Amino acid sequence: MEERNYDSYQKNYSDNQFWAKLQKVARKAGVKVIYIALLLYYVMRNPATPSADKTKILGALGYFILPLDIIPDFLPVAGFTDDLAALSWALYSVAKNITPEVRIMARQKLGEWIPDYDTDNPGGSED
Repeated sequence: MEERNYDSYQKNYSDNQFWAKLQKVARKAGVKVIYIALLLYYVMRNPATPSADKTKILGALGYFILPLDIIPDFLPVAGFTDDLAALSWALYSVAKNITPEVRIMARQKLGEWIPDYDTDNPGGSED
């Protein structure tokens, strides 16, 4: 995802659409996609996060919300790879803003949706 696309993807973001999309695709998208989306959401909500980083997050989350993107979400296995790429890029870009509190909130929310989720080991690896 290139920086010049942020404006167009940001307008797709809304809290209601974000939560609806997460709830709809939580199991299908996989723990890693959902966990990264939640990390970004909670980083964005933190008042200490710089506005430039919030802009990156809004762009990535706006792309995630889009029903039709480069690889349609309904395709088995590959459907969320483009979303994962956009979310991962944003996560890498704003990683300095991920606090222990943000990690806890993301893990707790993920545990609500996926009961067998290991809140101590999100995504099955170190984060």
